[in-house]
Parts: sequence; structure tokens; C-alpha cells
Amino acid sequence: MGLVFDPHPVTGTGFSSPVPPGSGWPGDCADATTPVGSPVTTSVAPGGVTETSTERRIIFSPEIPGPRIGEARPEADALVELARRVRPDIADRLPEQSMDQMRREIAQMVPFYDGIQNLHQAGDQFQYGGRHLCENGQFATPTGRAQFRVIRPPALPEIPAGALRLTTRRGKQFNSIVHAEHDAITGAAREHVLINAQDARQLGIDSGDMIRLHNSFGELGGIALIAAVKAGNVQAHWPESNVLIDKNRRSPGAEIPDYNAIVWIEKLTK
Repeated sequence: MGLVFDPHPVTGTGFSSPVPPGSGWPGDCADATTPVGSPVTTSVAPGGVTETSTERRIIFSPEIPGPRIGEARPEADALVELARRVRPDIADRLPEQSMDQMRREIAQMVPFYDGIQNLHQAGDQFQYGGRHLCENGQFATPTGRAQFRVIRPPALPEIPAGALRLTTRRGKQFNSIVHAEHDAITGAAREHVLINAQDARQLGIDSGDMIRLHNSFGELGGIALIAAVKAGNVQAHWPESNVLIDKNRRSPGAEIPDYNAIVWIEKLTK
């Protein structure tokens, strides 16, 4: 189950949808334009769904039987209805479709995904681009050769004396986030702040010490853990460390927050 913005008008107060505590959603719905988190079905969608693995495999996942949440709808239905309401001038071109119909349309619109229309049951899958991409060194360029570009990353901001560069630990895999009490890779608990041994000595800190990270945006309490972190850097878990992040510093275009920050650390006396 996932959450999307519900396109239905909202009146009154409160939520009829499961909204996580502390998620930042408003407690009251002031008017009919207030966005509300609404439950949608994903892997239980009628007709089954697909997922693309890191190995470029498009894998069919059949509908999972079992209890359903009454107000939950397939996420595609919710998004299509939202599009109809935002663009009523093209609503007639956004008909309701079954999952099979959507997969056929995807195959027509995205050549790499040609074959997705043939996925109907558990075990059905295929690998887009074939077994190897750019096999025998042939690339999809006019010359057939790869084209490289030199990218010069922007200079990092100077670190004031006594400060450290904070990096937030958001996951153990490219698209996963550590929500468990302990990180399976580092063994660190959520309240642990990973720090280099040299930096820890300069600050008079040892593993297990209570510390406070702070900057102009907020502060975070934690427990020091000396780890294999490059000197001048410190790591803390996400989302707890969000209080130290500049919410206005974002990448151009995508407006993704910069999940790094400059912080000062001090040891707390027990």
C-alpha cells in the first residue's frame, strides 16, 4: 500500500486515511483544496503489476489475494483521476484502463519496454536491452563508440575552524532506507553518530560519549561511534538528522534537498 494525493475534494476536519504520526500533515482540512494522503493499492492491484530490477528485468507480480482497505484504489486510477481534474480539457483522452491495457500502451510508447505487454502470470519476465547492453563495444551513437564528458563538480564550501561536514546515512542500498534500530552494515544504532578517530581525539570524544550536533538550522543529540569515516566528516542517520539540513538549499531543476551540512559537535557531560 502507498500514499498519494487524493484528488477528491475534502471538507470538514481530520483524515479518513492512515497518515503516519509526525509526518507533517496538517491536522485539520481547512477547505476543499487541502491535499490529503490517501491509501492506494500497489502489488494488490487487479490485473497484477510489474517491477524493474537493477538487472534491467521487468518482472510480473500477480495480484495478491487477501483483505482490502475499503477506500484504497489502484494507484493508477487515482493518478488518472487527478490528471482529469487538473486538465479537464483532455479528460476524454484519459479513459479508465485495465493493467493489461496499460502495459500494451507502455510497449507502444517505450521501445525498451516492448515485451511488457506479454507479461500475464507469476514468473513472466524479460530483460530490456537483451542480455548485454552495448554488446561487443557497440553503442547507440552515430559512430558506434561511447562518448565521455568531463564533469567538474562544484567546489565544496569551506569548513569553518572546529566544524565538520555532516553526511546523512539514508540507506544501505541505492533505493532503500534504514528504518531498523540498527544498521546491518555498520552495526550502528539509530542514535549513533559516526566520527573519525582523529576528529574524535581533537574534540575529546570517545565511542559511547553523549554528544550534541548543532548549526544555525537546529541541533541533534546522539552517541559518538568512532568509525572508518574520512577525517573532517561525520555521519548521522536520516531522518533524525533532517533538523540540521538547510531546507532551502536544493539542486536546480529537481529541487532535491542537499542532505549534507556543516555542523559543530560538543561532548555532553553526564
